[in-house]
Amino acid sequence: MNQSPYPLERELGMRYYASDAEGIGGRLRSVPGDFRVEEIPLPEKGGTSGPYLICTLTKTNWELQHAVKEIAKRLGISHRRIGWAGTKDRNAVTSQRISIYNVTAGQVAGVRLKDILLEPFGNANEALSLGDLKGNRFDLVIREPDTPDPGERIQEITETVRDGVPNYYGLQRFGAIRPVTHKVGKWILRGDFEQAVLTYIGLAYPAETDTVKAIRSEFYQSRDPAPALRSLPVQMNYERAMLHHLHVHAGDYSGALRELPPKLLSMFVSAFQSYLFNCALSLRFDEGYGLSDPVPGDRLLFANGRTDTATTSNLAAVSLHIRRGRCSIALFMPGREKMDPKTEGGRVMEELLAEYSITPEDFGHASAFVHTKFEGAWRPIALKTEIESALEGSSVRLKFTLPPGHYATTVCREFMKADPVRMI
Repeated sequence: MNQSPYPLERELGMRYYASDAEGIGGRLRSVPGDFRVEEIPLPEKGGTSGPYLICTLTKTNWELQHAVKEIAKRLGISHRRIGWAGTKDRNAVTSQRISIYNVTAGQVAGVRLKDILLEPFGNANEALSLGDLKGNRFDLVIREPDTPDPGERIQEITETVRDGVPNYYGLQRFGAIRPVTHKVGKWILRGDFEQAVLTYIGLAYPAETDTVKAIRSEFYQSRDPAPALRSLPVQMNYERAMLHHLHVHAGDYSGALRELPPKLLSMFVSAFQSYLFNCALSLRFDEGYGLSDPVPGDRLLFANGRTDTATTSNLAAVSLHIRRGRCSIALFMPGREKMDPKTEGGRVMEELLAEYSITPEDFGHASAFVHTKFEGAWRPIALKTEIESALEGSSVRLKFTLPPGHYATTVCREFMKADPVRMI
């Protein structure tokens, strides 16, 4: 395995590539149409009756939370009445299902928004929730590769992806322009709401304009919301809502956080879980273990949902199962559930949580604050998929399907091995 040379990837725990082949470089998302995502819905979601109208939402260059708020505004309802199964990329053309409580197809037909198409599909008795999907289909174009003849590299990397690459959470999980989401989540878990607000509003990043960076930095230093509220652009509505709350209710940082949509609040904590997973996976590689190298204590996930544990006596059989695709080694995503330090994944994650002074009880407190359960879960360490690749002039097209919670950029970074800013 090769290490990533890029500081941003290393900061987010994404420190390794699986393939030894040189990357093709290039740029992803030169235009939104270069990154197309089609959600694969669960077949049982969407019938003929029920209070929730299921719609297909197709959007171009819209962040999902903002799109939902604008749709709700046009319908004259709270955005909290809209649910979805997966959060899709902004700089892309995406198609997915959403549920809207207590509206009619006729009302939806009246929604007119640029680059948004909303089509009623059916009705359901329950709202869509995160994870209510089978997966996603991707159709991606990488433009301007660094090599004039990338065919051989593409073939080698395609075979590597088929065998498995590190199942990292991608850059967009943490914020493409400002990767601070996990940092806010860390402070929420530690119960320091002031630092959570200061991080979300005040932490500046190089990709922003000099004006915005200066406004953020001044607020971070002064804690005074008034100048930032006067100066921040109108479109930065989340920051402005928090600043307005602080202007009216001085020092109420927990109240300022509650100005954000509940799903965004929950994403902060889940992003920190994702960050810990990335770090734990890279630590495993540091110790010399690969994606298909089980060690005693590893938790195993089988395709049929069964779980098991690798032991000294069954390592040969486990290795065979992994090679044949019957199971995968998994690492623990921490939550309120107590970890088993006897497992390899539990040991590594326990050490990381101790480093950040976070306990399972902290996830319980965050659950009460955010109103979202953070129970913890096991996640496969390897991402595997069949890739359909083609050279189209000077560009490379990739088509593949991934399960829920897996990131297309994790596949693309293996092909490109480029600065991650060229993928956002």
